[in-house]
Amino acid sequence: MSSTNVSSFDFIIVGAGSAGCALAARLTENSHYRVCLIEAGGQDCNPMIHIPFGLSLLSRFKNINWNFNTTAQAGLNNRALFWPRGKTLGGSSAINAMCYVRGVPKDYDRWQQEGALGWDWDAVLPYFKKSEDQQRGADAYHGTGGPLCVDDLRFVNPMSQTFVDAAHDVGVPISEDFNGAQHEGLGIYQVTHKDGQRCSSAKGYLALAQTRDNFTLITQALVEKIIIKDSRATGLTLRINDKLHVLNATKEVLLCAGAINSPQLLMLSGIGPKQHLEDKGIEVLKDLPGVGQNLQDHLDAIIQYRCQSTHSYAISLSKLPRYVKAALRYWRKRSDIFSSNIAEAGGFVKSQFASSLPDIQYHFLPAILQDHGRQTAFGYGFGLHVCNVYPKSRGEITLASSDPAAPAVIDPCYLSHPDDQNVMIDGIRQGREILQSRGFHDYQGKEVKPGVAMQSDEQLLAFLKANAETIYHPVGTCKMGADTDDMAVVDNVLNVRGVAGLRVVDASVMPSIIGGNTNAPTIMIAERAADFIKQHHR
Repeated sequence: MSSTNVSSFDFIIVGAGSAGCALAARLTENSHYRVCLIEAGGQDCNPMIHIPFGLSLLSRFKNINWNFNTTAQAGLNNRALFWPRGKTLGGSSAINAMCYVRGVPKDYDRWQQEGALGWDWDAVLPYFKKSEDQQRGADAYHGTGGPLCVDDLRFVNPMSQTFVDAAHDVGVPISEDFNGAQHEGLGIYQVTHKDGQRCSSAKGYLALAQTRDNFTLITQALVEKIIIKDSRATGLTLRINDKLHVLNATKEVLLCAGAINSPQLLMLSGIGPKQHLEDKGIEVLKDLPGVGQNLQDHLDAIIQYRCQSTHSYAISLSKLPRYVKAALRYWRKRSDIFSSNIAEAGGFVKSQFASSLPDIQYHFLPAILQDHGRQTAFGYGFGLHVCNVYPKSRGEITLASSDPAAPAVIDPCYLSHPDDQNVMIDGIRQGREILQSRGFHDYQGKEVKPGVAMQSDEQLLAFLKANAETIYHPVGTCKMGADTDDMAVVDNVLNVRGVAGLRVVDASVMPSIIGGNTNAPTIMIAERAADFIKQHHR
């Protein structure tokens, strides 16, 4: 424990990730609240976290990552997929690609229609703006002065600009702001950067909390169980260096552990599907069948090219002088290549199956990426990541055992719905059209994945089953909903149903996945939760 041995707090927050850091910063604004934040990982001292270009190496550092794996996926040739999740201050906001994307207004209007009353676009927009320090300035969509710095990239690879310019050739709009009036189209992503460095939730929010006397941070601590007495959360047990500790919460326990660990911790504490808990030998304190259900994620496939152009980022002796020069510029001015998030460009387009909203998201990388960056890829190339942002497949999180140290069982059920297969296939076809546009001819590229021989729907589906991976957006496993929804885990102010003094505040409460990257919406949820909590205890 840092700075204090006090074992009683007003609020105990589990998980110092995207939501937990934001919640801690907002609650400690009230000097009368004693707030404790618990993180299973350690300090965010790895320099690769803070240098945006270091993103390509982060999956190799096992000490900042939960290193989850899914079950064998029937829809993906029985492959078990690697699921990296942040295990350090900042959580997954410390290891993600830093793209700042909120989704579209209809995503949140849909939440309301699904039973999350008061979570429509008009209700959530003020909290997006509150969280944001938009370097372009404030307007109807954006705010300034918030803890999360959102900026334009200081360096954009010429290949990324070629990707955006291809919009003219394929009849797609260009978007100057994916979070503004023109969501659909191709463009350069804005990023969570501050002064050319990553602005994780830890850097933006936690730094504020750490200046306050009413804040305690505990790292390298595994929370094992929430203590429930008379249907009320009164604290938790946690393990530090093989020693068990008990912390008491006089007001609330707040789970911000993410879409895998939050439902796992609820179930370990006796809150979840009755039969499943009994099967694992856990006393059932509250039968909530929705805990761990409704798992959703964005599946990703890469159209990969190799090329002759040296514009791409590559591991090559010929590129070494350029990287040395770039490193010096980054050290001096926080600019040049090392300020790039690599996934610089992308966009949102409609498949032939879309209704009113773009259902395909692209991330363009002027580089070759293999196995989430865990393998070294030599040579020059570029790739286009293809995602179906509104999957219909639903999976689940369950317990492997009653042992808190045992990883949860993750089964996303990828491609179990045929519509998901069709959208991904169409996304590949449209992506190919972009990469075959005139601007890319100068790069003398050759498609190596799926490969030019793979043309039919059946061939592309086979490619997906053999190669698709996660793009790291799990949500929905403690979903928010109406009292009449038996599968809802939390109400519209994020209270766990039937248990007082306990809320879930993270991506797991999303009723349905939003049409884009999930970090910004998760932080928005924490901003709203902070107001709910303050209003309840004023």
